[in-house]
Amino acid sequence: MTELGRGEGAAAPLALRDLLVELNDLKRVRSAGRHGSIAERLFFQGWTALTGGSSAETVVLDVTARALAAARLCDLDDAFLGEAGLSDEEVGTILMSGLDAVAENLDPDLLDRLRDRLHLREHFKVGPLPGFALSLAQQPRAGVTCPGRARILLEPPENHAEHCLMVAVYGVVLSPFYRADPTTVFLAAMSHHLHNAAMPDAGFTGEMLLGKHLGPIVERTTLRALQDLDERLRRTVEGARAVLSDDATAEGRAFHAADAIDRVLQIAQHLRAASLTMGTVLDDMELVHDGPVKGFHDRVLKDMRIP
Repeated sequence: MTELGRGEGAAAPLALRDLLVELNDLKRVRSAGRHGSIAERLFFQGWTALTGGSSAETVVLDVTARALAAARLCDLDDAFLGEAGLSDEEVGTILMSGLDAVAENLDPDLLDRLRDRLHLREHFKVGPLPGFALSLAQQPRAGVTCPGRARILLEPPENHAEHCLMVAVYGVVLSPFYRADPTTVFLAAMSHHLHNAAMPDAGFTGEMLLGKHLGPIVERTTLRALQDLDERLRRTVEGARAVLSDDATAEGRAFHAADAIDRVLQIAQHLRAASLTMGTVLDDMELVHDGPVKGFHDRVLKDMRIP
Protein backbone atom coordinates (compact mmCIF):
# COMPACT_ATOMS: atom_id res chain seq x y z
CA MET A 1 0.00 0.00 0.00
CA THR A 2 1.19 3.51 -0.72
CA GLU A 3 0.63 6.78 1.09
CA LEU A 4 -2.25 8.91 -0.03
CA GLY A 5 -1.02 12.26 -1.21
CA ARG A 6 -3.61 14.98 -0.68
CA GLY A 7 -5.71 15.20 -3.81
CA GLU A 8 -3.88 12.27 -5.40
CA GLY A 9 -5.01 8.74 -6.14
CA ALA A 10 -7.55 6.71 -4.20
CA ALA A 11 -8.74 8.19 -0.91
CA ALA A 12 -9.15 4.78 0.74
CA PRO A 13 -8.20 1.11 0.13
CA LEU A 14 -11.12 -0.67 -1.54
CA ALA A 15 -9.56 -4.07 -0.77
CA LEU A 16 -10.41 -3.60 2.92
CA ARG A 17 -14.10 -2.85 2.34
CA ASP A 18 -15.48 -6.33 3.08
CA LEU A 19 -13.42 -6.63 6.25
CA LEU A 20 -14.71 -3.30 7.57
CA VAL A 21 -18.30 -4.30 6.78
CA GLU A 22 -17.87 -7.57 8.68
CA LEU A 23 -16.18 -5.95 11.66
CA ASN A 24 -19.08 -3.54 12.04
CA ASP A 25 -21.26 -6.32 13.42
CA LEU A 26 -19.13 -6.44 16.58
CA LYS A 27 -21.38 -3.59 17.71
CA ARG A 28 -24.32 -6.02 17.64
CA VAL A 29 -22.90 -9.36 18.86
CA ARG A 30 -23.80 -10.23 22.46
CA SER A 31 -23.53 -13.36 24.61
CA ALA A 32 -25.15 -14.71 27.76
CA GLY A 33 -23.38 -13.71 30.94
CA ARG A 34 -21.56 -10.81 29.28
CA HIS A 35 -22.85 -7.28 29.46
CA GLY A 36 -22.95 -5.27 26.26
CA SER A 37 -21.72 -5.95 22.75
CA ILE A 38 -18.23 -7.15 21.88
CA ALA A 39 -17.36 -3.64 20.69
CA GLU A 40 -18.50 -2.08 23.97
CA ARG A 41 -16.48 -4.58 26.01
CA LEU A 42 -13.37 -4.04 23.90
CA PHE A 43 -13.78 -0.30 24.45
CA PHE A 44 -13.75 -0.90 28.19
CA GLN A 45 -10.81 -3.31 27.96
CA GLY A 46 -8.79 -0.79 25.99
CA TRP A 47 -9.32 1.98 28.54
CA THR A 48 -8.70 -0.19 31.62
CA ALA A 49 -5.46 -1.45 30.04
CA LEU A 50 -4.40 2.15 29.43
CA THR A 51 -5.28 3.30 32.94
CA GLY A 52 -3.48 0.24 34.29
CA GLY A 53 -0.24 1.60 32.87
CA SER A 54 0.22 -0.56 29.77
CA SER A 55 1.93 1.05 26.81
CA ALA A 56 -0.47 2.52 24.31
CA GLU A 57 1.29 0.74 21.43
CA THR A 58 0.68 -2.65 23.04
CA VAL A 59 -2.94 -1.89 23.87
CA VAL A 60 -3.58 -0.83 20.28
CA LEU A 61 -2.32 -4.13 18.89
CA ASP A 62 -4.09 -6.21 21.52
CA VAL A 63 -7.52 -4.62 21.09
CA THR A 64 -7.27 -4.64 17.30
CA ALA A 65 -6.15 -8.29 17.19
CA ARG A 66 -9.01 -9.32 19.47
CA ALA A 67 -11.52 -7.42 17.37
CA LEU A 68 -10.33 -9.02 14.14
CA ALA A 69 -10.36 -12.51 15.66
CA ALA A 70 -13.88 -11.89 17.01
CA ALA A 71 -15.16 -11.06 13.53
CA ARG A 72 -15.47 -14.83 12.99
CA LEU A 73 -15.08 -16.30 16.49
CA CYS A 74 -17.43 -13.82 18.22
CA ASP A 75 -17.22 -14.54 21.98
CA LEU A 76 -15.27 -17.76 21.53
CA ASP A 77 -12.38 -15.75 22.97
CA ASP A 78 -9.41 -16.62 25.15
CA ALA A 79 -11.45 -16.33 28.37
CA PHE A 80 -14.05 -18.83 27.19
CA LEU A 81 -11.61 -21.19 25.50
CA GLY A 82 -9.43 -21.33 28.60
CA GLU A 83 -12.45 -22.07 30.80
CA ALA A 84 -13.46 -24.78 28.32
CA GLY A 85 -10.23 -26.64 29.09
CA LEU A 86 -7.98 -25.74 26.17
CA SER A 87 -4.26 -25.22 26.71
CA ASP A 88 -2.62 -21.83 26.18
CA GLU A 89 -1.11 -23.09 22.95
CA GLU A 90 -4.46 -24.37 21.68
CA VAL A 91 -6.17 -21.10 22.58
CA GLY A 92 -3.52 -19.09 20.75
CA THR A 93 -3.86 -21.29 17.67
CA ILE A 94 -7.62 -20.82 17.53
CA LEU A 95 -7.42 -17.06 18.04
CA MET A 96 -4.87 -16.74 15.26
CA SER A 97 -7.08 -18.85 12.98
CA GLY A 98 -9.89 -16.35 13.58
CA LEU A 99 -7.58 -13.47 12.73
CA ASP A 100 -6.19 -15.21 9.65
CA ALA A 101 -9.70 -15.93 8.39
CA VAL A 102 -10.32 -12.23 7.79
CA ALA A 103 -6.77 -10.98 7.23
CA GLU A 104 -6.26 -11.57 3.52
CA ASN A 105 -6.01 -7.89 2.63
CA LEU A 106 -4.36 -6.56 5.78
CA ASP A 107 -0.97 -4.91 5.55
CA PRO A 108 1.55 -7.78 6.03
CA ASP A 109 3.65 -5.99 8.63
CA LEU A 110 0.58 -5.05 10.66
CA LEU A 111 -0.71 -8.62 10.41
CA ASP A 112 2.56 -10.01 11.77
CA ARG A 113 2.38 -7.69 14.77
CA LEU A 114 -1.25 -8.61 15.44
CA ARG A 115 -0.50 -12.32 15.23
CA ASP A 116 2.36 -11.88 17.69
CA ARG A 117 -0.05 -10.29 20.17
CA LEU A 118 -2.47 -13.22 19.95
CA HIS A 119 0.37 -15.71 20.23
CA LEU A 120 1.78 -14.05 23.36
CA ARG A 121 -1.64 -13.64 25.01
CA GLU A 122 -0.05 -11.30 27.53
CA HIS A 123 -2.56 -10.09 30.12
CA PHE A 124 -2.63 -6.44 31.13
CA LYS A 125 -2.73 -4.99 34.58
CA VAL A 126 -6.30 -3.71 34.80
CA GLY A 127 -6.75 -0.12 35.92
CA PRO A 128 -9.96 1.72 36.81
CA LEU A 129 -12.59 2.18 34.15
CA PRO A 130 -12.83 5.94 33.49
CA GLY A 131 -16.21 7.38 34.31
CA PHE A 132 -16.53 8.76 30.78
CA ALA A 133 -16.21 5.26 29.31
CA LEU A 134 -19.25 4.00 31.19
CA SER A 135 -21.20 7.14 30.30
CA LEU A 136 -20.37 6.76 26.60
CA ALA A 137 -21.69 3.20 26.71
CA GLN A 138 -24.95 4.55 28.11
CA GLN A 139 -25.20 7.39 25.59
CA PRO A 140 -27.10 6.46 22.40
CA ARG A 141 -26.02 7.97 19.08
CA ALA A 142 -28.38 10.39 17.42
CA GLY A 143 -29.27 8.47 14.27
CA VAL A 144 -29.54 10.28 10.94
CA THR A 145 -29.97 14.02 11.40
CA CYS A 146 -30.00 16.98 9.06
CA PRO A 147 -30.76 20.62 9.95
CA GLY A 148 -34.30 21.53 8.95
CA ARG A 149 -35.48 17.92 8.80
CA ALA A 150 -36.89 15.42 11.28
CA ARG A 151 -34.37 12.84 12.42
CA ILE A 152 -34.42 9.22 11.24
CA LEU A 153 -34.08 6.76 14.11
CA LEU A 154 -33.13 3.14 13.41
CA GLU A 155 -33.52 0.75 16.32
CA PRO A 156 -31.64 -0.46 18.18
CA PRO A 157 -29.20 2.47 18.22
CA GLU A 158 -25.49 2.04 18.72
CA ASN A 159 -23.87 3.77 21.66
CA HIS A 160 -20.87 6.06 21.69
CA ALA A 161 -18.52 3.47 23.19
CA GLU A 162 -19.27 1.09 20.31
CA HIS A 163 -18.76 3.81 17.72
CA CYS A 164 -15.46 4.96 19.24
CA LEU A 165 -14.12 1.41 19.44
CA MET A 166 -15.05 0.64 15.86
CA VAL A 167 -13.49 3.84 14.55
CA ALA A 168 -10.33 3.03 16.54
CA VAL A 169 -10.02 -0.47 15.07
CA TYR A 170 -10.82 0.78 11.57
CA GLY A 171 -8.20 3.48 12.03
CA VAL A 172 -5.51 0.95 12.91
CA VAL A 173 -6.41 -1.28 9.96
CA LEU A 174 -6.36 1.72 7.61
CA SER A 175 -3.20 3.31 9.01
CA PRO A 176 -0.70 1.54 6.70
CA PHE A 177 -2.53 2.91 3.65
CA TYR A 178 -2.04 6.47 4.88
CA ARG A 179 1.36 5.76 6.48
CA ALA A 180 -0.13 6.97 9.73
CA ASP A 181 0.95 6.11 13.26
CA PRO A 182 -1.68 3.58 14.39
CA THR A 183 -1.28 4.41 18.08
CA THR A 184 -2.11 8.07 17.53
CA VAL A 185 -5.08 7.18 15.35
CA PHE A 186 -6.36 4.65 17.88
CA LEU A 187 -6.16 7.02 20.84
CA ALA A 188 -7.74 9.85 18.86
CA ALA A 189 -10.63 7.59 17.87
CA MET A 190 -11.13 6.14 21.36
CA SER A 191 -11.44 9.67 22.73
CA HIS A 192 -13.09 11.63 19.93
CA HIS A 193 -16.53 11.69 21.58
CA LEU A 194 -15.43 12.45 25.12
CA HIS A 195 -17.83 15.39 25.20
CA ASN A 196 -20.77 13.00 24.74
CA ALA A 197 -20.08 11.41 28.11
CA ALA A 198 -22.00 14.38 29.52
CA MET A 199 -23.58 15.88 26.40
CA PRO A 200 -26.67 14.10 24.98
CA ASP A 201 -26.37 13.46 21.26
CA ALA A 202 -28.82 15.55 19.23
CA GLY A 203 -26.75 15.05 16.08
CA PHE A 204 -25.73 17.64 13.53
CA THR A 205 -29.15 19.28 13.82
CA GLY A 206 -28.81 19.91 17.54
CA GLU A 207 -25.24 21.10 17.20
CA MET A 208 -26.24 23.70 14.62
CA LEU A 209 -29.08 24.92 16.84
CA LEU A 210 -26.59 25.48 19.67
CA GLY A 211 -24.86 28.02 17.44
CA LYS A 212 -22.08 29.94 19.16
CA HIS A 213 -22.54 27.88 22.33
CA LEU A 214 -21.48 24.60 20.68
CA GLY A 215 -17.72 25.13 20.86
CA PRO A 216 -17.59 26.17 24.52
CA ILE A 217 -19.94 23.36 25.59
CA VAL A 218 -17.89 20.73 23.76
CA GLU A 219 -14.68 22.12 25.23
CA ARG A 220 -15.99 22.13 28.78
CA THR A 221 -17.50 18.64 28.62
CA THR A 222 -14.34 17.26 27.02
CA LEU A 223 -12.14 18.75 29.74
CA ARG A 224 -14.46 17.30 32.36
CA ALA A 225 -14.06 13.82 30.85
CA LEU A 226 -10.28 14.11 30.61
CA GLN A 227 -10.13 14.67 34.36
CA ASP A 228 -10.90 10.95 34.73
CA LEU A 229 -7.35 10.20 33.51
CA ASP A 230 -4.08 10.61 35.36
CA GLU A 231 -1.78 13.34 34.16
CA ARG A 232 0.50 11.08 32.10
CA LEU A 233 -2.32 9.40 30.19
CA ARG A 234 -4.25 12.65 29.85
CA ARG A 235 -1.29 14.31 28.11
CA THR A 236 -0.93 11.33 25.78
CA VAL A 237 -4.61 11.38 24.84
CA GLU A 238 -4.63 15.16 24.38
CA GLY A 239 -1.64 14.84 22.05
CA ALA A 240 -3.43 12.25 19.94
CA ARG A 241 -6.61 14.35 19.81
CA ALA A 242 -4.68 17.11 18.05
CA VAL A 243 -5.23 15.24 14.75
CA LEU A 244 -9.03 15.36 15.02
CA SER A 245 -9.54 18.85 13.63
CA ASP A 246 -8.65 18.23 9.98
CA ASP A 247 -7.14 15.90 7.38
CA ALA A 248 -3.82 17.74 7.13
CA THR A 249 -1.88 14.83 8.66
CA ALA A 250 -1.69 11.15 7.80
CA GLU A 251 -3.20 10.39 11.20
CA GLY A 252 -6.02 12.85 10.60
CA ARG A 253 -6.81 11.20 7.27
CA ALA A 254 -6.81 7.70 8.77
CA PHE A 255 -9.10 8.84 11.59
CA HIS A 256 -11.57 10.73 9.39
CA ALA A 257 -11.70 7.87 6.89
CA ALA A 258 -12.49 5.43 9.71
CA ASP A 259 -15.09 7.77 11.21
CA ALA A 260 -16.94 8.31 7.93
CA ILE A 261 -16.87 4.60 7.06
CA ASP A 262 -18.30 3.57 10.42
CA ARG A 263 -21.06 6.18 10.38
CA VAL A 264 -22.29 5.03 6.98
CA LEU A 265 -21.86 1.29 7.58
CA GLN A 266 -23.94 1.60 10.76
CA ILE A 267 -26.87 2.72 8.63
CA ALA A 268 -26.06 0.33 5.78
CA GLN A 269 -26.48 -2.69 8.04
CA HIS A 270 -30.10 -1.70 8.70
CA LEU A 271 -30.74 -1.43 4.97
CA ARG A 272 -28.93 -4.70 4.29
CA ALA A 273 -31.10 -6.53 6.82
CA ALA A 274 -34.26 -5.04 5.33
CA SER A 275 -33.34 -6.26 1.83
CA LEU A 276 -32.22 -9.76 2.84
CA THR A 277 -33.73 -12.54 0.71
CA MET A 278 -34.48 -16.16 1.54
CA GLY A 279 -32.33 -17.15 -1.43
CA THR A 280 -29.34 -15.59 0.28
CA VAL A 281 -30.15 -17.27 3.58
CA LEU A 282 -30.82 -20.77 2.24
CA ASP A 283 -28.59 -20.94 -0.83
CA ASP A 284 -25.63 -18.64 -0.19
CA MET A 285 -25.43 -18.91 3.60
CA GLU A 286 -26.63 -22.55 3.80
CA LEU A 287 -28.91 -21.99 6.79
CA VAL A 288 -29.88 -25.66 6.55
CA HIS A 289 -26.31 -26.85 6.30
CA ASP A 290 -24.68 -30.15 5.42
CA GLY A 291 -24.91 -32.89 8.00
CA PRO A 292 -26.42 -36.30 8.68
CA VAL A 293 -30.00 -34.97 8.76
CA LYS A 294 -29.88 -32.37 5.98
CA GLY A 295 -31.88 -34.54 3.60
CA PHE A 296 -34.64 -34.91 6.17
CA HIS A 297 -34.56 -31.18 6.90
CA ASP A 298 -34.95 -30.40 3.20
CA ARG A 299 -37.96 -32.75 2.88
CA VAL A 300 -39.62 -31.23 5.95
CA LEU A 301 -39.27 -27.72 4.57
CA LYS A 302 -40.52 -28.80 1.15
CA ASP A 303 -43.59 -30.56 2.53
CA MET A 304 -44.35 -27.63 4.84
CA ARG A 305 -43.90 -25.25 1.90
CA ILE A 306 -41.34 -23.22 3.84
CA PRO A 307 -40.39 -20.62 2.88
